[in-house]
Amino acid sequence: MEALKQRILQDGTIIDNRILKIDNFLNHQIDTDLVLKMGEEFAKRLKDVRIDRIVTIEASGIAVAFAASVAMGNKPLVFARKKKSLLTAADVYMTDIYSYTKEETYRASISRNYIKAGEKILIIDDFLASGAAAAGLANIVEQAGATVVAIGIVVEKSFQPGRKLLEDKGYRVESLARIEKFEDNKPVFVE
Repeated sequence: MEALKQRILQDGTIIDNRILKIDNFLNHQIDTDLVLKMGEEFAKRLKDVRIDRIVTIEASGIAVAFAASVAMGNKPLVFARKKKSLLTAADVYMTDIYSYTKEETYRASISRNYIKAGEKILIIDDFLASGAAAAGLANIVEQAGATVVAIGIVVEKSFQPGRKLLEDKGYRVESLARIEKFEDNKPVFVE
């Protein structure tokens, strides 16, 4: 997606040729116009797939998943929680996920009321690096007896093993911007 690539070049910050920071338009402050275009792009790329529900993880995936839901005719949207609260139901699907950027493992959960057996699920996430978050969400979906029909990623670090991990499990991966490498703290995109 050319608009996203241009925005990464313009406003993204790369730290130690390792981490891409895009909190000025996605992960802290949200450029709603760009996010709506991301949702439209996912809808266009996945028009051949039946999708019953969209699943994401709090917090950065929610805006893009919402935009995709709207662009796909208001598909139901549910997000996995990263922390347990007093309001968290006891009857949840859960999995442990390692966060590359936070360097910690957290337990993600979704209430059993919000994913039904037999549903076709689109997973959306902001970044793909190791593939741990998307694989964790896929695990939750499969615990429910539903099927992951595609995984939508905003920014993929193609030099890390995430795509291979997901494709080796048989998942379709659609990334809006694929980064081949970081060079001198600048992104080089996959052509």
